[in-house]
Amino acid sequence: MKKEILTFENVYLNQASSLVGKKEYEGPLGYRFDAFEKDEYFGCKDFEEAESEMVRRNINLLLSKSNLDYNDIDVVFGGDLINQCTATSYSIKDTNIPFIGLYGACSTFIEGAVCASCIIDGGFANKCISFASSHFCAAERQYRFPLEYGSTRTPTSQNTVTGTGALLITNEKNQIKIKHAVIGRIVDKGVKDANNMGAAMACAAADTIKRFFKATDYIPDDFDYIITGDLGIEGHSIATEILNMDNIC
Repeated sequence: MKKEILTFENVYLNQASSLVGKKEYEGPLGYRFDAFEKDEYFGCKDFEEAESEMVRRNINLLLSKSNLDYNDIDVVFGGDLINQCTATSYSIKDTNIPFIGLYGACSTFIEGAVCASCIIDGGFANKCISFASSHFCAAERQYRFPLEYGSTRTPTSQNTVTGTGALLITNEKNQIKIKHAVIGRIVDKGVKDANNMGAAMACAAADTIKRFFKATDYIPDDFDYIITGDLGIEGHSIATEILNMDNIC
């Protein structure tokens, strides 16, 4: 029988760090980020190099908050939105930490946490870092139009975050335990608008949440928050409607 849910016995979130750009810091969650940078170039000559510098700073911040150094980390799981994880690779190339690059776009952050949890719970590692990053200016050049082009954005367009988040995941007991994971499936309902990512992702997000509750004894009221990635206003509305149809939320 197919196993829908992964269960971990000895995996803990020990520390987290975040570093964002000026726009993100000025938003409603700005006070929750550890650090921010006003210069979109992060002191570098181009946006891709800026993203690498941003990630490098944040990993050092995470290690500083944890009183650790590079030699204490067994494996790093990370990725970005640039071809071949370029920003990620250059950000950690001098750390000498074993590295597994991930390219899951919006799912990379949790994808890394799941992979780290698996190898820690399996006894193959003790301390792992999971992180993801994106830079609005680099992502626009990668997926849409360079900013210099001056194209008009549609009402459903979302701004890719300029920011990076990192987690220290270990087998050392802490207040936050990672207990379960459900690996998402590709759910394609034919949304073809590249400027409406929320609608494209909403069905997959709802499917993963439904599978989690089906595979466990939990109910929505057991949780303080149920959080997805960047569905935006329209995608959130679609996902909520789907979950309401199944009496999940």
